[in-house]
Amino acid sequence: MERDWWLRTLLVLQQPRAVFEALRAGGDEEEAREEPILALVLLVGIAAVLATDAASRLMDDFAIDAIVVPVWAFVAGGIYGVAGYFGLGALAYLGSRAAGSGYGYRRARHVLAFAAVPLALTLLAWPVLLVAYGEDMFRSGGADAGAASTGFDVLVAATVAWSAMLLVLGLRTLNAWSWPRALLAALPALAVPAAVYVF
Repeated sequence: MERDWWLRTLLVLQQPRAVFEALRAGGDEEEAREEPILALVLLVGIAAVLATDAASRLMDDFAIDAIVVPVWAFVAGGIYGVAGYFGLGALAYLGSRAAGSGYGYRRARHVLAFAAVPLALTLLAWPVLLVAYGEDMFRSGGADAGAASTGFDVLVAATVAWSAMLLVLGLRTLNAWSWPRALLAALPALAVPAAVYVF
């Protein structure tokens, strides 16, 4: 079962309904998806911190060198990932309960984790960016300013939108709801990234 859930982690990009339908199963199935979800939480957290303004200025302080960056990304990403998983998971749960879902907090977190797979994919852009721009990715200005920075911002925005759509689809599929009901249930969780993006 655990191997199946590792495969479903990637399958959610092609056949999301099948993955979210499989989330209905409890018991041993819930235990089997814990490790893939832990990996997703960490990867999404790392992707999130690397997309922040703080990351783009990290090496402006000359006391910080390139060796510190991956350690910072791992530690800060772990903190971001866990906070997002439990915090946004709680909002997804509250929205779902208000919409009449019979599933608990754990299931809402699992839907959220699998909906976030596109965000983890932004990590695939980093090797290319590092080869092209090196340490400039972590300094103000530099060669990565302009088109490269804008392109990466567009990529991040697209994956956030994709993940938001997957969250709505996940809640709809899990609960066998209509689209409007699933969207209303997802709104509390979606409001946080929307507010962060706006402000």
